[in-house]
Amino acid sequence: MKLVTAIVQPHKFDEVKDALTSAGIHGMTVSEANGYGQQHGHTEVYRGVQYLVDLTPKVRIEILTEDDQVEHIAQIITQAAFTGKMGDGKIWVVPIESVIRVRTGETGVAAL
Repeated sequence: MKLVTAIVQPHKFDEVKDALTSAGIHGMTVSEANGYGQQHGHTEVYRGVQYLVDLTPKVRIEILTEDDQVEHIAQIITQAAFTGKMGDGKIWVVPIESVIRVRTGETGVAAL
């Protein structure tokens, strides 16, 4: 089992979610995140005063999946989140030792 984590722009989240749902991926955890990458934030002007916005809002998506689905999920997210501009996001994958469904006590793939 693997945990696929993706950081995407908030305005692209609905497209990513719809693409994953259409592909049969129904379980995910979504949370708001703030951060920066190569762009190191940006400046904005509010009422004539310039402000440095060094942490930009992002959406974090986490999906537990079987090993053979990782590349497919990453490809779906990449295509749906793509704008071609800096700040599109990142995807990373980590191995999962065990998963336990709290309600039933099921473990392993059955708990996904």
